[in-house]
Amino acid sequence: MQSATHQYSFSAYKMEQARIGRRRLYPVTIFYGFYSVAVGILVCRSRHAMVGIPFFLLGIGVWTLLEYLFHRYVLHGRFPPGEGFVRRFLHERLDPLHGEYHKHPFNGAHISGKLSDLLPLFALAAPLSFVFPVYTMPIFLVGIIQRYLAEQWLHHSIHFCSFNNGYFRAMKRYHLYHDSPRGMERGFGLSRWFWDIVFKTQFPPPVEDALFRRKNASQVGQ
Repeated sequence: MQSATHQYSFSAYKMEQARIGRRRLYPVTIFYGFYSVAVGILVCRSRHAMVGIPFFLLGIGVWTLLEYLFHRYVLHGRFPPGEGFVRRFLHERLDPLHGEYHKHPFNGAHISGKLSDLLPLFALAAPLSFVFPVYTMPIFLVGIIQRYLAEQWLHHSIHFCSFNNGYFRAMKRYHLYHDSPRGMERGFGLSRWFWDIVFKTQFPPPVEDALFRRKNASQVGQ
């Protein structure tokens, strides 16, 4: 009876946190979505619309590398306290940035990004991109933005949804193991493990066997 009550309480907690996460993602999706549509229309109206396709796809690919590097070296970086503005800023702003997420991996406020997270960078990058033709750097930035939005919703789904799809279930096991104390120093990729392979940060073979071949999860780490 106590176990059933605890399971119900956790399910109710996850539902509430999922709502919190979605509410944070709606403004992000609407804002960047409208911007992406506007740029897409400009590209389609240009005389070189087809040239924009490889730039868009390149932006999608570049985001996967940026996300990996940021996740590994900034979110999982170590910034000890010290003298000077830069060291104090890094320690106070970046050190606690991701730690709370790993302590509370189902907290909706830590799982989903909010509009202000990348807005200063976007405010700089978007105007600069229009120094170049609209079918090059502006649509390249749109590719980055769209991949960012997709991964935000995917991250939310991994924590709060269940789909009967083998690839999704593998992503879910891979990421949730990374969120655990045993896995947080490796496995920084979310939807793709390519960069983990390139930079040799994938999980040890026995762990990956359990994650990808659906062995008993209790065997992992034993």
